[in-house]
Amino acid sequence: MFKKRIWKPLLIGFGWLISLAGLVVLMSFIEVKKAELTCKKVNVYIPGNQYFIDRQEIDNILQTTSHNLIGRRLENIDIHGLENKLKVNPFVEFAKVYIEMDGTLQVEVSQRQPILRVMNRFDQDFYVDQHGLKIPLSPNFTARVLAVNGYIDELFANKVDSLHTALAKEVFKTADFIRKDSLWDAQIAQLYVNQDHEIELIPRVGNQRILLGNADSLSTKFNNLKVFYKQALPLVGWDAYKLINIKYINQVIGVKNETLLDSLKRRREFMADSLKKAQVKPDTANINYAPVLTDTTGKKTSIKN
Repeated sequence: MFKKRIWKPLLIGFGWLISLAGLVVLMSFIEVKKAELTCKKVNVYIPGNQYFIDRQEIDNILQTTSHNLIGRRLENIDIHGLENKLKVNPFVEFAKVYIEMDGTLQVEVSQRQPILRVMNRFDQDFYVDQHGLKIPLSPNFTARVLAVNGYIDELFANKVDSLHTALAKEVFKTADFIRKDSLWDAQIAQLYVNQDHEIELIPRVGNQRILLGNADSLSTKFNNLKVFYKQALPLVGWDAYKLINIKYINQVIGVKNETLLDSLKRRREFMADSLKKAQVKPDTANINYAPVLTDTTGKKTSIKN
């Protein structure tokens, strides 16, 4: 009994020793085999539908066209050095280089995905990717993404960098929200930052501006706008309002487009009221937390969700 207890762990240890030795021999064989192999070809894989960087540019970075890689022994190829060369490119988010036993050098490159194009007030033009990083424009490809211009103070130093100003971060948050919603991605054509540093939305349909304000409570604000589109606009038409204000969570304010007759009528009413010395009392009604539509006549209409 005692001898069996001694021999059992010895046999297990001996088995592990043999396995380890076999692994060392196998690795040595692979290294010897690798030392004998030369690079026969280079495969480049670029997933996605953006084309900021193409196969030719990658070939130039890796210098494959000058035959610096093809024909070279695999042991003399600096894999990590090649990866670092690719990562220096501002349009490359991720790069992986590895060698297969048949002598093929595999190169995988993941490009940055822009979601916003910014034109600041200093006439600088740059993209912002899905991670909120600024990247330059490309001479090879123009991304069809949401654009924003206006009174934007965010500077660009022509390199990959994070957003620094609070307003730029709010614009990015708004653009990211819009792109993730199929309805608003199709409806909103552009963003604009006005003199008050508030965000405005420019829709594809209609001539009105939509005042968003800031990027707080985006789900609620856009839901109020959706209700407004469904209930109010079908009654008056898409061009009835020149401004739709959704920056307040509890209401939607519509500013109507005035015709010449509307303007004359308003002037006559004002003159009549002045002559009668009528007192106009402000509306002191309690705040209703359901969305409320207020037009330029002062009439308020609740919008049901």
